[in-house]
Amino acid sequence: MLFGAARFVGGRVGFFSYLCNPKSDDMQIVTIDSLSMPKLAPYARLTEAQLLNRLHPEEGLFICESMKVIRVALEHGMKPVSFLCEEKFLGQVPDCDVPVYTAGRGVLRELTGYELSRGVLCAMRRPTLPTVGEVCREAKTVAVMDGVVNSENTGAIFRAAAALGIDAVLLTRTCCDPLNRRACRVSMGTVFQLPWTFLDSYNQLKNNGFTTIAMALTDRSVAIGDPVLKAAERRAIILGTEGDGLSDSVLQRCDYVARIPMQRGVDSLNVAAAAAVAFYELTKTVAQ
Repeated sequence: MLFGAARFVGGRVGFFSYLCNPKSDDMQIVTIDSLSMPKLAPYARLTEAQLLNRLHPEEGLFICESMKVIRVALEHGMKPVSFLCEEKFLGQVPDCDVPVYTAGRGVLRELTGYELSRGVLCAMRRPTLPTVGEVCREAKTVAVMDGVVNSENTGAIFRAAAALGIDAVLLTRTCCDPLNRRACRVSMGTVFQLPWTFLDSYNQLKNNGFTTIAMALTDRSVAIGDPVLKAAERRAIILGTEGDGLSDSVLQRCDYVARIPMQRGVDSLNVAAAAAVAFYELTKTVAQ
């Protein structure tokens, strides 16, 4: 099953699964010298919140940056609306039967206000997210982000989760949108590979049979390598917001609180770094 134009369930399918072909002579190439065209608003005038379009989610968009990430998105069924690229990168853009807006680097930098990463952007339709039950149905270990607001941390956590054997990702609604342009780029496209959705209540974890493991330094913390943490059949690894971490109310509701043993007086790691350590430690038995 795939993270398609309508539904995200994870998995990998054939190259350019969204009806795209290698570059052809019939591509809809449009040379521009202005971003005043309404169809170019996603690249130049709409904020991330406006792209999300909470009032009309079916019209929501997100921006993918760099062909490597765009290819992963297309492979997993994301539906492109248009491309914006430097002229010299036209040969890398597949023919998806959508407009390809192009200009030189200097013109694009002046128009958009930033350098295009590797010269290509793609506006895509936001997929309809699955339910928590659908995401968790076959998952043994899930990552839960609670209030992680930095886009780079969000992308890095997704990348670590994909690399280190996490089955799915859940996020509270106070988190950064995983389809944020920078989060997508930092994740290297893993936001399209891993099943994910938003979590509205920690009861949803309990109802799906997960043992909850909060990452925090408290009086009741056990070391991340403690066998009791690995004994759980299904585990939810909960990661808190940058700076303040998890709230006391969340910590009190979790089955366990885990810490990463550290040296030289260091008492914490960046949330993305801590996530990678926790993911490796709590999944390595299965991987081995």
